[in-house]
Amino acid sequence: MPFGKWLAPIAALLLLNAALGFENWSGTPAVWPGLRLAPEFLALWLVLLVAIRAFGAVPKGLVTSLAIVCTFLVIGRYLAVTAPILFGREINLYWDVPQVPRFLAVIGQPLAWWQQFLVASGVVLVLWGLYRLLRALVGILARRAAPAALRSIPALAATAGAVALVTAYAAGVPGTWERVSKPVTPTYARQAELLFTALLPDRLASALPPSPPFDSDLALLKGLDVKLLVLESYGAIAFDHPESRRRLAATRDALARTIATTGRQVVSAFFRSPTFGGASDLAHLSLLSGIDLSDPLRHDLLLASDRPTLLSLFERHGYQTYGFYPALSWDWPERAFYGFDEFLDGPALGYRGPEFGPWFIPDQYSMARFDELQPIQPDTPPRLLFFPTITSHFPFRQVPPYQPDWSRVLSARPFDDEDVERGLAYQVGDWMNLLPEYLRTIDYTYAWLAGYLEQPSPRDYLMILVGDHQPASSVTGPDAPWDVPVHVITSRPELVERFRALGFQPGLEPRRPVLGGMHELTWLLADAFDSQRSLGSLPGAPANPAPARQVSVGTLSP
Repeated sequence: MPFGKWLAPIAALLLLNAALGFENWSGTPAVWPGLRLAPEFLALWLVLLVAIRAFGAVPKGLVTSLAIVCTFLVIGRYLAVTAPILFGREINLYWDVPQVPRFLAVIGQPLAWWQQFLVASGVVLVLWGLYRLLRALVGILARRAAPAALRSIPALAATAGAVALVTAYAAGVPGTWERVSKPVTPTYARQAELLFTALLPDRLASALPPSPPFDSDLALLKGLDVKLLVLESYGAIAFDHPESRRRLAATRDALARTIATTGRQVVSAFFRSPTFGGASDLAHLSLLSGIDLSDPLRHDLLLASDRPTLLSLFERHGYQTYGFYPALSWDWPERAFYGFDEFLDGPALGYRGPEFGPWFIPDQYSMARFDELQPIQPDTPPRLLFFPTITSHFPFRQVPPYQPDWSRVLSARPFDDEDVERGLAYQVGDWMNLLPEYLRTIDYTYAWLAGYLEQPSPRDYLMILVGDHQPASSVTGPDAPWDVPVHVITSRPELVERFRALGFQPGLEPRRPVLGGMHELTWLLADAFDSQRSLGSLPGAPANPAPARQVSVGTLSP
């Protein structure tokens, strides 16, 4: 084939590969053509080669079928790569599809009927145009590129090399991700399994491990408020590494002194997180549900169930539960599973200060703002606050200064100008060694926690600090354990004794062995607060909670 006649087939090859392997443009909903090899494109190319070898030509029906498949793959890929940008997570058809009518109603509300008709017609035309374009590209490959490739040794060699590259990528060979785009087909398969399981109550119930009984009477709390803070990226590296111990010694000692001088005690232990370096939701929900969610699919299935949680336990005993998520600035339909009595996200806080890094609302401000927005009155019921912090989130860049004046931190000018300039001017030194930057965020966390404990409170509270996961390997190095520290801070000696009986150690320094997985911490908390469980009968640190106390409740959420 003359070189000029190769132009259209080569262009079709490149365009179709780009259509099945595009990426987001600079973190926006816009996309740009990917230059990496798309596994789905390679599969389509192999189907064409096999069809020509078997039939002598590609049947028109197969061309149409492949074009339809490509259209769905392109749409699926756009959703797969855009959802993390817009929603901070992967696409989830169980939760996202029911939101489509509401989304359409919101965007269509200001439009007249004829404008809505034009928009809908435009969407249909765009999808039809996409299909026609993809069909034309597949047709060019079927009629011209594939037949020529079967007669070309270099083309067949290139095809064999592409197959070897994608096979190596599937096997996890290092470096191949730079040349192969992430396929979207597994996303479709995962969503199909999720929907199939979630919509069948019996299958859903059997897919999830048993839940804790959540039969604790919580009597030992005596109506004490509980502040359950999940500290972002607070992992065992904060204790295991010599540099961590040196750099954090001053603020950790200051926090310990504050705990003592305010009439409180602290006990600590290590637990094993279900995740490492990210995916904090797995840790959050493992803690609340008492179910091991190290498998992300199990996490998604749990969200489709009506399993009980710590929240439902506390609500049953008269507590008001608060979900406090300053990191969220987008709609989060999954919170329907959690069932918080009150939910606050980032926009609800009205932060007016300087923005330090991508997670711009300082944790100190968030904690102070919550107390301002939700003041405690004489008739306020006991409350359980669930607060995942955010300042210590990767990439550990600019860290806000600590403001000793907690009333000022709520103002439009929470910090001195020189502190703001110094904080915003900070640059990461070595992206391959983020330990120093990470320790700055933990240092800040210790500082604001100590400051908060010093603030007057209208009533006493129990504070539980739980690390969600270890930071990324750029901080911990390779082969780091998945352990995270847990601290329980209280002024009630009887609670201190309960946790010590469960294996916790006095002080801010947790010790090994690890007491169990994050989901087993749920069991320990319920036992610690239960008046029916005497100190002598507490199980200590069970590697596996007693099967006799397990219950399984798993039906489809309404």
